[in-house]
Amino acid sequence: MSQYTPIGLDNGNAPVRALTHSGNFHADETLGYVILHYALAPGGDLRGRVLGGQPADRLEFIRTRSPERIATADIVFDVGGRYDPAAGRYDHHMKDKPLREDGTPYSAAGLLWKDYGAAALRNILKTPVNDATLATLWQAIDKSLIVPVDQDDNGVVKMGKLSLADIVSACSPPWDTAELYGAEEARAREALGFANAASAVAAHLVNMVDRTRASLKAVSRVLAAYEQAEDRRILVMETGMPTEKVIFEHDLPVVYVVSPTGGGRWNVKAVPPVRGDFGQRVSLPEAWRGLEGAALAAASGVPDAVFAHPARFICGAASREGAVRMAQLALEIDAANRTA
Repeated sequence: MSQYTPIGLDNGNAPVRALTHSGNFHADETLGYVILHYALAPGGDLRGRVLGGQPADRLEFIRTRSPERIATADIVFDVGGRYDPAAGRYDHHMKDKPLREDGTPYSAAGLLWKDYGAAALRNILKTPVNDATLATLWQAIDKSLIVPVDQDDNGVVKMGKLSLADIVSACSPPWDTAELYGAEEARAREALGFANAASAVAAHLVNMVDRTRASLKAVSRVLAAYEQAEDRRILVMETGMPTEKVIFEHDLPVVYVVSPTGGGRWNVKAVPPVRGDFGQRVSLPEAWRGLEGAALAAASGVPDAVFAHPARFICGAASREGAVRMAQLALEIDAANRTA
């Protein structure tokens, strides 16, 4: 990690003045501000710092291109033409851009995440975690959120429509705002747009951290259930959770996942041949296709069978035992068809 202590993390009470540029804003400096908020002053007013008039907290936030104000700020990001993290400078627009080990250029968000991400995570998480779990969470968020923002901001890979970058851009006032309403109103609308963007990014980051934490928890649950399975082609989960990612990352030969659903029912879901695909490694029996209730119970021989989807990727029963039996029968029927 860092050979220096990032500014603001050495003293939890000292005031910190953070600054980024004014004018058009993008996902990287918006996310950068959100990272600093959670790392340095998570109890403060995220929007109020942008719009003014909020009760003072240790983090002062400024948006300007004034060289004089840039020079006096403690942390400067996405502006200033300098990357010197020990001095609190986190720009990436220079000819010699700071690069990741794989050659991907950093954005301001990536540079700040490198120094302040762990502190931000500790303040976002509701339950304390050990250093190893924190490092795993940091890496997962870096890969799934920070790197795409880095790539988008540097013109490497566009995030696409309805991405975080697009949502942030949509918060910017239209190009003719000053023409229609005057310069002062345009500045006010720009500040409001940044505050709205920061709120959206903050909510996304917090939700993403919590979902990633839960995803890591699911790995151990899925692997434990697999080890205990009577037939390792049938994964029985006592609680509903995402399983496909674990199945493919650990190359598990699971064909069906049995898990509880709402109303006390249990589902059998077929695993696709390729992660994220709509197909199935083994489709549910053709004779069950689209049947429900008594008709499905008669066709399957499972008294509490509830439904079988016409696409043959999911079916359900009113009990755990019924769902497991449906999965077993589906495998038996498939094996018989293959030898016929």
